[in-house]
Amino acid sequence: MSFANLIRVAIMAILNNKIRTLLSMLGIIIGVAAVIIMMSIGQGSKMSIRQELSKMGTNLIIIRPGADMHGGVRQDPSAMQTLKVADYESIKNEAKLIRNVSPEVTSSGQVIYGANNTTTTVYGETPEYLDVKLWTLEDGDCFTPEDIKKSAKVCLVGRTIVEELFGDKNADCIGKTIRFKSIPLRIIGVLKSKGFNNWGMDQDNVIIAPYTTVMKRIAAQNYLSTINVSALSEEQSDACIDELKTILSRNHKIKEGMPEDFTIRSQQEMMETMSTTMDTITIILVVAAAFSLLVAGIGIMNIMLVSVTERTKEIGLRMSVGARGRDISRQFLVEAIMISLTGGLLGVIVGIGGATAASSMGLPCSVPLWSVVLSFTVCALIGLIFGFIPARKAARMDPIEAIRYE
Repeated sequence: MSFANLIRVAIMAILNNKIRTLLSMLGIIIGVAAVIIMMSIGQGSKMSIRQELSKMGTNLIIIRPGADMHGGVRQDPSAMQTLKVADYESIKNEAKLIRNVSPEVTSSGQVIYGANNTTTTVYGETPEYLDVKLWTLEDGDCFTPEDIKKSAKVCLVGRTIVEELFGDKNADCIGKTIRFKSIPLRIIGVLKSKGFNNWGMDQDNVIIAPYTTVMKRIAAQNYLSTINVSALSEEQSDACIDELKTILSRNHKIKEGMPEDFTIRSQQEMMETMSTTMDTITIILVVAAAFSLLVAGIGIMNIMLVSVTERTKEIGLRMSVGARGRDISRQFLVEAIMISLTGGLLGVIVGIGGATAASSMGLPCSVPLWSVVLSFTVCALIGLIFGFIPARKAARMDPIEAIRYE
C-alpha cells in the first residue's frame, strides 16, 4: 500500500470516530501545552534574571567580610567585621584591573521629613558607586571627595523617598533636610528611577550618603559592610578577582593554605549560578508535565487496541485480498502517529497561547523554538511507540479467523 493510501485510510478512520479520537488527543494536548508553558516560564525567568543582574554591570565584583558558610553554620559576628577602610584604600591604590571601587556601609531605619516618614536603607558610598552600580543622577549633584573627608551630612535620594516624604515623585526636594535616626541629611541629588526588580524590591527606596558619614555619624562602626568593585571588563573579572585576593590576603596576613576571612563574588558568577538554578527548576517542572504525555501515550495505545478489535473483519478482508502484515501494521502506526501529531499541534497552539496569557499577566515568558521542535518529536515517538503494540496485534491476525470474528 502506498504512503498516500495509508494517510487517506488513517484520516477516514480518525473522522469516523471523532469524539473518541479527540478524547485520546486530549492528554497529548494538555501534556504538550504544559511542557511548553513550563519551558517558556523557565526560559523567560532566566532571561529576566540575567537582564536584571546585567543592569548592575556584568563586570561587577562584590567583596564581603567573612568566609563562605558551610553546612548552614552561622559565623561569629567578629568574622563579619574583617573589611576595613585600609582594605578599600589598598585596592584603590594598588589594583590595576579595576575601573571603579566603592566601600559600603549600610544602616536601615526610619527617615523623616515634617509629618511624613518611611522606612528605608541608607548606603554609605563614594561617588564611584554610581558608576559601579550604573546609577544615574536625574536632578542635583553628587557629593564630592571633600564631603567624604568632612563626613558631610548630605545625601542622594531615590524617587520613592521623594514621593513618601514630599507627596510627589517629581517634587523639588533639592536643598531640603531630612532626618535619619535623628541625623539631619541635606538632599543634594535625586537618582533616576529604576523601579522594582524581579525579586519585588523597590530599587528607588534608597538613600546614598558619604560612607564616612554613615560609618561615623549613623552606624557608629569602624568596619565596612561590603566593597563594590567594577573590573576593567567582563573578560578580566577572573584576573581581577585574583588580584583582589592577593591584596586582601596580604592586608589580612593570610598565608597560603589558610582560610580567607573574606568572600569575593563576581556578577558573572552570580548570573551563572542563577541560570543553573533556574535550569534545574525548569527541568523538574518539565519532567512533571511530561508524565501527562506518558499517560496520553497509554491512552492512545488503549484507543488503538479498541480500534483493532472493532475493525477485525476489515483487517481480515484486507488480508484476504492481498494486504500483507506489514501493510496492516503501517496502517495502524500511521493512524496512531497522526493522532499524536495532531494532538501535539493543538498542544503547541494552546501552549503558546498560555505562555502569551501568562506574559500579559506579568510573568516573564519566552517560548524557545527548541521546545516546539522537542514537543513534535516526542509526539511522533509517542505515536510510534504506543501504536506499535496495536499495529503488531493487527498484523499478526489470521485472515480466516478475522473474517469469522463477531
